[in-house]
Amino acid sequence: MTEKEILLERLKQIADVVAATFGSHCEVALHDLTNLKHSLIYLAGNVTKRELGAAVTDAVVLALVREGRTVRDQYAYKTILDDGRELKSSTTYIRDSTGEVVAAFCINVDTTDYINAIRRLEDFVRLGEAQPSLAMTQSFAFSINDATGALFEQAVAEIGKQPASMSTDEKIKLVGELEKKGAFQIKGIVNQVALRLGVSHFTIYNYLNKVRAKNAAGETHSGA
Repeated sequence: MTEKEILLERLKQIADVVAATFGSHCEVALHDLTNLKHSLIYLAGNVTKRELGAAVTDAVVLALVREGRTVRDQYAYKTILDDGRELKSSTTYIRDSTGEVVAAFCINVDTTDYINAIRRLEDFVRLGEAQPSLAMTQSFAFSINDATGALFEQAVAEIGKQPASMSTDEKIKLVGELEKKGAFQIKGIVNQVALRLGVSHFTIYNYLNKVRAKNAAGETHSGA
């Protein structure tokens, strides 16, 4: 066996141990970085519903392009899947004896259910008026994307569920919360909200139209 093959076989063993230890919400993916288009050679668990032979993620490719042989490991960063589920992810880069990066060992943990549980517990222990209201929460954003994320997270907190667990009505309510905050005045936010909710941007426009129609009807009724 070559040095790379020995490394990969050992990493498969470690992947099995990690996935078995952390259970069904955990996935460990092993990528052979000498073949980026079909890099995924082993999966222990399958949180992301990928198949062997899938390409490596854009984030890994970008890191390799930017940093090459000096690419740094990344720990505990957020990943959002197409269906809105939120993952806690870590990637470590494996080098051979010459220093060449030959593999990526990636851990993905689906934190959606845990975050939902935290929201429920927070609601349970909330103390009433003495407790600062969510409306008073402030986030210091450093870019438009940060501002969008902060508004979205506040709206999610007000719904009390992660997007992947929300019903259609709850997603519409979330869009309504964002509308109240003036979030849709931010250019490009529709596409970002669509990605986070796991729906198309056309669906977000549909939700927004329903929210605005309801708000307009409420104003008309109040005026009468």
